[in-house]
Amino acid sequence: MLLEAAPAVFRMARRLEHLDLAHAIPLAKDAVVLADSSGDHHLVVGSIDPGQPLAVLLPLDDKLHIRVEAALRFQRRLFSRGAGPQPRALMLTPRHRQRLVRMVRALDGRSSGATYREIAAVLFPAHRQSAVEWKTSSIRAQTIRLVKDAETMMRGGYVRLLAGR
Repeated sequence: MLLEAAPAVFRMARRLEHLDLAHAIPLAKDAVVLADSSGDHHLVVGSIDPGQPLAVLLPLDDKLHIRVEAALRFQRRLFSRGAGPQPRALMLTPRHRQRLVRMVRALDGRSSGATYREIAAVLFPAHRQSAVEWKTSSIRAQTIRLVKDAETMMRGGYVRLLAGR
């Protein structure tokens, strides 16, 4: 989230000095992460005088609804209320998280020269199959999909994940 100095007409807006940055984790020159139990706040602060009123800069793009939810979470935190959960579009379900872990493991195995069957044996140890069963197995198809999807993710598909899609 990009914080800027608010125009003078917004003199009642909160100021940077009201923000507890004592536990902020610096990421880059002007970027920090504010830890929050329900999801961290990633802020780009820039060179704002601590006494100036703050404004959130939101681009009018196809992610505006997600950015507005994130800004409202940040506002609740700024006003010492519980920030609440992250926008749903940015949250991974346990099943999706497990699939991403399997994708990384499958890609790692494939990159190391493992066969799809060897990868499946590691990812799905309870589903060992004979060579004949393997040829038409749903586990085989799932393993191949995991590797292919991981390769797509590696070639830039991760941007969709970061964008909440």
